[in-house]
Amino acid sequence: MVNSLVAYTRLLHWLMKLVGMRQEEVHIEPGTVIHFWVPSETTSKANDLHTQPIKKKQNPEKPVVVFLHGFGFNGILNWQFQVLALSRKYSLYVPDFLFFGGSTTLRNDRSPGFQAESMAKALRQLGIHKCTLVGHSYGGMVGFKMAEMFPDLVHSMVICCSVMALTDSISRVSLARLGFSSWSEFLIPNSIIGVKAMLNGGSYRSQWIPEFVHKDILEVMFDNREERTELLEALQVRDEDFRISKFSQKIHLLWGKEDKIFTMEVAYNLKEQLEGKPTLDAIEKAGHLVQLDRPFVYNSCLKKILESFYNYDDLKQQ
Repeated sequence: MVNSLVAYTRLLHWLMKLVGMRQEEVHIEPGTVIHFWVPSETTSKANDLHTQPIKKKQNPEKPVVVFLHGFGFNGILNWQFQVLALSRKYSLYVPDFLFFGGSTTLRNDRSPGFQAESMAKALRQLGIHKCTLVGHSYGGMVGFKMAEMFPDLVHSMVICCSVMALTDSISRVSLARLGFSSWSEFLIPNSIIGVKAMLNGGSYRSQWIPEFVHKDILEVMFDNREERTELLEALQVRDEDFRISKFSQKIHLLWGKEDKIFTMEVAYNLKEQLEGKPTLDAIEKAGHLVQLDRPFVYNSCLKKILESFYNYDDLKQQ
């Protein structure tokens, strides 16, 4: 019997091709490969380590938007509804983080800084020199790192249900609310019950899903368990080591109002840490997986945010 998630993924890949997306593997160094969904017109030489970075000029009519996924799913499952809604107006790039989907490395570095560096190298190899990042949860944390390390690459950011860094104090409060002792216990389940708890913790309300679907998710979604555990360990920061960075980019915070992982209090604290610079929108009746809970409302908000980031002068300069 075909795994239901595998069957759905095949259908999703067909839909992505219909809207002008295709898959690309970017070899950024020996042993490190980043898997992307990219616009079909992207030059297909990014997988050759011996070629120079592509100098293709970005289409001034279509600003580049890079979607950075959360920890639970790979890139295209996390952002499927947004790609379908935005691919006509924007050049969309949807990578898988290392040890998710088709991305992997032989390096031992598990830090969000290494993820950020790998993403930046891959984007430059694809010919991208300026982009907006849309980062959800784990992707938002990596997005902050990218903006800090590569301000010339990151034009602006939409941060969804995330934090600048996963400090001990944030972890304690969030895990206690969810009823788990560690992030790996919550985000890398090893049982059907664990899959249900992860999905319920991320959603606005518990939804009935057939038992076999939970089983199929468990079978195919949680590979590279050791490496993912190390990613979560490397993500956590002691309170005394946390330093607030300064960002030159435009930033917008977009939240699920009923997020049980990073609540609205976390969103307000993040806005305060950023000296009130970002704008903030909260979507009613949506949880941590806000882009999946209420995709149409989320897409409407995201379109308005992206339009506010880009004006004619911005596009002429790209």
